[in-house]
Amino acid sequence: MNIHEYQAKEILAKFGVAVPRGRVAFTPDEAEKAAQELGGSVFVVKSQIHAGGRGKGGGVKVVKSIADVRAEAQRMLGMTLVTKQTGPKGKEVKRIYVEEGCNIARELYLGMVIDRATSRVTVMASTEGGMEIEEVAARSPEKILKEAIDPAVGLQGYQARNLAFGLGLEGKQVNKAVGFISALYKAFTSCDAALVEINPLVVTGDGDIIALDAKMNFDGNALFRHKDIVALRDLNEEDPKEIEASKFELNYIALEGNIGCMVNGAGLAMATMDLIKIKGGAPANFLDVGGGATTENVTNAFKLILSDPQVKCLLVNIFGGIMRCDVIAQGIVIAAKTLNVHVPVVVRLEGTNVELGKKILSESGLAIIAASNFDDAATKAVAALAA
Repeated sequence: MNIHEYQAKEILAKFGVAVPRGRVAFTPDEAEKAAQELGGSVFVVKSQIHAGGRGKGGGVKVVKSIADVRAEAQRMLGMTLVTKQTGPKGKEVKRIYVEEGCNIARELYLGMVIDRATSRVTVMASTEGGMEIEEVAARSPEKILKEAIDPAVGLQGYQARNLAFGLGLEGKQVNKAVGFISALYKAFTSCDAALVEINPLVVTGDGDIIALDAKMNFDGNALFRHKDIVALRDLNEEDPKEIEASKFELNYIALEGNIGCMVNGAGLAMATMDLIKIKGGAPANFLDVGGGATTENVTNAFKLILSDPQVKCLLVNIFGGIMRCDVIAQGIVIAAKTLNVHVPVVVRLEGTNVELGKKILSESGLAIIAASNFDDAATKAVAALAA
């Protein structure tokens, strides 16, 4: 689950992470009032969407008067902001963040992420602040510093100092950086975060260390422990189909292809999408119905996939271990008849009760394209588009 920048900063501040003062605003009047409350002569007006690259798209502006704050609020609110991460459709700006100005001496990068290879939280830092870390990794990988944290003992002082020295900090800045990194780690672990990214992390003219920007997302499996964080969810920033999928405990992510995919198991779902691409097709979605899907789950999955007008073929790829193939087959028949499916449906079944499942499909009277194996399923799905 993602949250907005201002929400991330509110959370981080509770753990002692230094952030600039700011106020969220939903109208130009609220933006003007926020600037008056903050005071000063320099303000930053930031659009709040769940995507990076806002500055390049005109979604972040530095202004020097309250009147300019109001003018920028009027311009940004309601605009469609297009960045590398939003895609060409962009996202509508429905709220902005008015923040006090900052005397920036240096821009750095600091992030925390769970490294699946080591099963540890890893802290990454770089002197290349303000740039996407992927670009730094591709161009200058030696500029990315890393510290893997042993979960048994947590972040150690020497690790934070290693990062501080590696960033070229000196004197009192080192201790401030150690305090900042320690507070960030506490926030990360306490909130069951999956990622925290501070880009840029700035050194001010006075030598302070401040999070000028903040991005956080959280482990969805741990959100039951954090009702306060769940309350921060902004459904306007999520795909309506993904919201609908969550109601039925379906793992769904919309893509831009035309072959709808219904698969059980995340690994098999990823492999299915890969094979579709290899065969020359394009998957319309990632959809994992889980290991214990019911007939109702399958029906809801069909509805979800077919709600996308781009879907011209549907590929069902099931390997039944815990899940029974006959249950899946019944769900497919009910869904196809109920929804009056008008696109080709390719089905590959394997595993528990597979023969019974195939019998149910063959006796259904539906024009279902049976596939003998995984490769055959992807081949027939791509061929069905040209038929």
